[in-house]
Amino acid sequence: MVANQSLNYISPEEYLKAEELSPVKHEYKDGEVYAMAGASDAHVTICVNLVGLLRNHVRGNGCRLYTGDMKARIETANIYYYPDVMVTCDERDKTFQSFKKYPSLIIEVLSKTTEAFDRGDKFADYRELETLQEYVLISQKRQRVECFRRNTEGIWIFSSYSQGAEIHLASVGFTTTIHAIYEDVLFFDNNLEGN
Repeated sequence: MVANQSLNYISPEEYLKAEELSPVKHEYKDGEVYAMAGASDAHVTICVNLVGLLRNHVRGNGCRLYTGDMKARIETANIYYYPDVMVTCDERDKTFQSFKKYPSLIIEVLSKTTEAFDRGDKFADYRELETLQEYVLISQKRQRVECFRRNTEGIWIFSSYSQGAEIHLASVGFTTTIHAIYEDVLFFDNNLEGN
């Protein structure tokens, strides 16, 4: 994506100002702005379950949990994304009101329209965040959770979890079952559902 800066480029400052007033959320990538689509029942239920599970765990330990309404700022790539769930334990993030720059955990719930992007370019962009320790992808088509964890050498290690598994998120010292993440999630025929 290369924007013609003389005609179409929107500065980060213009984006942030417009986003404060917009009834629709937009992601920003190096001068270009993209409207975000709505979410399915499964997507929302998974996010609510994750927030419920993680909120009590991070309470009181200096970490903050954010849902899909808080932006992640990737300064090195001039990007603002809205992760589905994000945790930051970095004191520096307390100074930013509309975005966070130092998350340790980012979770995205996959949809038919975003899966390729979430696995590819978005993950590549998130890897620019030096504080990011785990990137988690959650399917809404079946019980499957994929975790990419950065090791001490900076190499991303992949772990996959399916039905009946226990999931450990090392970045926040949290363990839960896959069943708890998918509680009350209804799976539909993928040909009938969009997101």
